[in-house]
Amino acid sequence: MGVYKNINNLTMPKMIIFDYGHTLIYEQAFDSIKGTQAVMAHAIKNPKNLTVSEVNEFARKLYRDLIGFSKERDIEIYNQKYQNLVYEYLEIELALSPKETEKIYWDNSSPGVIMPYIDEVITYINKRGIRSGVISNISFSGDTLAERINRLIPHNKFEFIIASSEYVYRKPNRLLFELALKKAGLKPQEVWFCGDNIRADIIGASNVGMFPVWYESSLECFYLNKTDNIPPDCDYLHITDWRELIQVLEQLKP
Repeated sequence: MGVYKNINNLTMPKMIIFDYGHTLIYEQAFDSIKGTQAVMAHAIKNPKNLTVSEVNEFARKLYRDLIGFSKERDIEIYNQKYQNLVYEYLEIELALSPKETEKIYWDNSSPGVIMPYIDEVITYINKRGIRSGVISNISFSGDTLAERINRLIPHNKFEFIIASSEYVYRKPNRLLFELALKKAGLKPQEVWFCGDNIRADIIGASNVGMFPVWYESSLECFYLNKTDNIPPDCDYLHITDWRELIQVLEQLKP
């Protein structure tokens, strides 16, 4: 059963919003070489005869420079603009649109599978009439993110999928959470937010008045610094298995 901290009088939420990575979908690793190789297979001009490794190294260095700036200010990089700079600067022409390039790169560098039992949660909330949505810190476009989520969780009824790439800011910026509330037409206290990142998800949701659910999986996460996940000083539910959320919601049925 989930662990509570200073929780009294929980009520059934009208909506549950989910984070994407390591919450809905599991990405085991990120192999940029595989992604670059898949994209470079579609190169129609490469006047400098650059290798996959050379292209990848240039892209990684540029990304390292950008990501530091991005995370310090909680501002998102838009991947399609970043990849445009990489390939145009290197004078490589691809027989792909920016969206196709992005999707091929992501699918090959970091394919995803659903997190254990999240499909049962989605089935349950659909059955109970609990509305749902997604807010994700991600550089990939909203369309590409939605395509992956809808492909891997086809029975979802997400009313919106908010990708930070489309809205400048990253969680925990309150504007993303408030945008979700505006889209839903709900008050903060009517919404729960589920995520794996204490700062971005739990504190971010709590700061706007949503009830946060901290989902802490035993699966290794290649981008999450576990030392940052110190239990927050706010009310929240802590679960380690998605079936625990169903148990909690069952107790709240009228």
